[in-house]
Amino acid sequence: MKDLISLHDLTSEELKDLLKLGLKLKDELKKGIPHPILKGKTLGMIFTKSSTRTRVSFEVGMTQLGGYPLFLSSNDIQLGRGETIHDTAKVLERYLDGIMIRTYAHSDVLELAKEANIPVINALTDLLHPCQVLADLMTTYEHKGKLEGLKFAYIGDGNNMAHSIMYGCAKAGLDCAIATPSGYKCDEEVVENAKADFKASGRSLVLTEDPVEAISNADVVYTDTWVSMGQESEKAERQRIFMPYQVNQELFSHAKDDAVFMHCLPAYRGFEVTEDVIDGPRSVIFDEAENRLHAQKAVMATLMG
Repeated sequence: MKDLISLHDLTSEELKDLLKLGLKLKDELKKGIPHPILKGKTLGMIFTKSSTRTRVSFEVGMTQLGGYPLFLSSNDIQLGRGETIHDTAKVLERYLDGIMIRTYAHSDVLELAKEANIPVINALTDLLHPCQVLADLMTTYEHKGKLEGLKFAYIGDGNNMAHSIMYGCAKAGLDCAIATPSGYKCDEEVVENAKADFKASGRSLVLTEDPVEAISNADVVYTDTWVSMGQESEKAERQRIFMPYQVNQELFSHAKDDAVFMHCLPAYRGFEVTEDVIDGPRSVIFDEAENRLHAQKAVMATLMG
């Protein structure tokens, strides 16, 4: 495990080891036990796509591990303004011990990882969001006491969250159901990769346009914003198309009685989810957000330690 680009790249054992380490680091933090695993090391954090949770959790996590986080916005570096990814990677590897990048094009992260001789962490691309799903699986384990055999339902856009949820569920041994409108389905290559992962794990993957079918008997119900960064011009059309996929009490009632609700945030109440669900007693969105810190610390400690 040189980089974290996609959960599809990990073995089931590697993914489960990351979750175990995340839980261990969380427990140590709560007990006041220091873990300066990355003392003296520096993580460069490249952001061409802004985020509250990603920046704060990586900065705080790196600091708690004893290292130094260095924020690099698109205004601070020459990447994207003429300098090649190759040259950027070769320069940064001389200064840093690891690179975290949150950007648009997944191909940029793949090229950065290929060229850099230090670990690269994918903190989000338009195709995948592996760090979020590690936090989601960690949260699921905390609330359900297990992962294998549970059903994880995702309702909404066939985006980077849907893709990484499929990969994560397959590797962790969960069944997965994805409901998306026609025209907003998941990437075909990702689906084929995920099907192979599910075949290997012996769990099931359901892809449907029917949100009731997907959510039926689910242990975890998940949704995401209908309008991601860069899609603002499509807002009105997307809201019209996705409204039947809103996670409201009527739809949520088809899940198990003890099902939990998740959302990667930011959330837009009244659109992809209603207030009575996201602010209700079965919502675990803030546990989920907290676990970004601990799951990412496990990634950094594993790759850079």
